[in-house]
Amino acid sequence: MTSIRRRLLRPVFLGPPAALVLMAAAGCSSGDASATVTVPTPSSEAAAYCRALHKELPSTVAGQKRSDPGPGSDLTAGWGDGAIVLRCGVPRPAKMDDAQSKAIDANGVKWMLEEQEDGGPRFTTTLRKAYVEVMLSAAYAHDASPLAAFAPAVRKTVPSSL
Repeated sequence: MTSIRRRLLRPVFLGPPAALVLMAAAGCSSGDASATVTVPTPSSEAAAYCRALHKELPSTVAGQKRSDPGPGSDLTAGWGDGAIVLRCGVPRPAKMDDAQSKAIDANGVKWMLEEQEDGGPRFTTTLRKAYVEVMLSAAYAHDASPLAAFAPAVRKTVPSSL
């Protein structure tokens, strides 16, 4: 087992309650929500997992109603006019090779945390056959609770790579 897997298998566990506080890793600056995102170009195998995931995604996350960004795709979804954006089939982040990267577990799904320039966190699933990325606005700079809403759909549709 590589050191990366050992590190990613020792996450901070987030339970079911909606109001969970995440490690203080992201900044507090404000950012503009965007109504458009870049659609990933995954392998055909990953795209199939992503299409299945798209069908299982919740209609609301953290009190935000679903409002998918453009262009329309089964590989992207959004809630709250850009406050929460999911992309499925993204490339493996280089940060996963960093021994100092931070990971958490939200209801059985492991996520790696990265800070974004706008102050909002970006989370990418680890140890899955397709990488799922969730970008949160700066309003969620210290709050990973939206990830709990995605866990059932990710567990059901995107198999573990272990």
